[in-house]
Amino acid sequence: MTARRERSPEAALIRKAQLRLGIQMAGAVAAAALVLAAVTLLVVVHDQHRSRDELVGAAIARSDDVGDPPTGVWLVIRSGARDQASPGLPPGFPDEESLRRTAQDGAARSADVVVGGREYYVRTEPRGTDVVQAVLSMRDSHAERVRIVQALGIAGAAGLVLAGLAGAWLGRRAVTPLAEALALQRRFVADASHELRTPLTLLSTRAQLIRRKLDRSAEPDRIRPEVDGLVGDADRLATILEDLLLTADPRGEMPVQPVALTELAERAVEAAGPSAEQRGISVRLDATGPVEVVGFDAGLLRALNALLDNAIRHARSEVRVVLRTEGRSEVIEVVDDGPGIDPAVLPALFERFSSAADSTGDGPRRYGLGLALVSEIAARHGGTVAARTSDSGGTAVRLVIPAR
Repeated sequence: MTARRERSPEAALIRKAQLRLGIQMAGAVAAAALVLAAVTLLVVVHDQHRSRDELVGAAIARSDDVGDPPTGVWLVIRSGARDQASPGLPPGFPDEESLRRTAQDGAARSADVVVGGREYYVRTEPRGTDVVQAVLSMRDSHAERVRIVQALGIAGAAGLVLAGLAGAWLGRRAVTPLAEALALQRRFVADASHELRTPLTLLSTRAQLIRRKLDRSAEPDRIRPEVDGLVGDADRLATILEDLLLTADPRGEMPVQPVALTELAERAVEAAGPSAEQRGISVRLDATGPVEVVGFDAGLLRALNALLDNAIRHARSEVRVVLRTEGRSEVIEVVDDGPGIDPAVLPALFERFSSAADSTGDGPRRYGLGLALVSEIAARHGGTVAARTSDSGGTAVRLVIPAR
């Protein structure tokens, strides 16, 4: 039982949803972590620059004695041709160019200088007749940035893992009801198709027995056509049930073969005859010649029957079934002379359960499945279906099937 469930389409759907939601949530967390890291680093760098300027400015302001500068800072005071420097001044300093230019123009200047693979911040200012230069090592600031980046990286990695796990868990919780609904639908279709097989077989058998008895009777011609129609209808119902079973089986593939679409349309028009006659509707077929597609004849017949049933229910006096070839596609257009399509209904015309009871309130409730099935059958054949108001004011439903 467990192995079968794991191989089911529902289990695959759950796994895909888990993976997708996990990746999406991890991506969102990664983006948030990157933004947070960038903002944090900008704030840290800004604070470091402000602290650096305050420290160097204070050191220069109290530069009467170069022997006791703040930690990490070295001072150089140039008085004429004589220099005073803090003990331990790094090799490569002072910055002679900055001292010379500041002594000439009296302008303060700052620069980031790399000496011996280390970065220093150098600020040179005039003070009376002297020039003071402060050198600040940036090693501690860089070390602080590295620690912050490492901490953000560890937190981000942990967040990605947790987000992936949370996304997978949420995906399973979100998709499980959908998977259960799909499994229930498949079971319902399979059970209904299976249970209807037996009475349909009995119906066909009884009709065949009646036909055999009529063959031995004196006047069979009066009843025989109706019995033949009964046998044909039972066979068509059996074929439809086979199609339903194929639809319910997620592992099944549609048995495609060349289908004579013109002959199929003739059968659908003939089958719709009694219903049309009862309503006083004429049904005619307009076909320029034999039309053939590659597909499943039972499914296409179901689509034609549904289109004709819909057209006959709305027609005033006539329904036309037009077959023609357009490029590499075969087009079936069912046109009625009814009142046309309500624009408010058109967007949901091919959705399941989109229709309500008969507009008069006297007819049986309709469940809006016919045109939805037409749309699904068209999609299974790689085609499309659309509806519009015809030039005569009625409704035209256009079914396009690739000829292949």
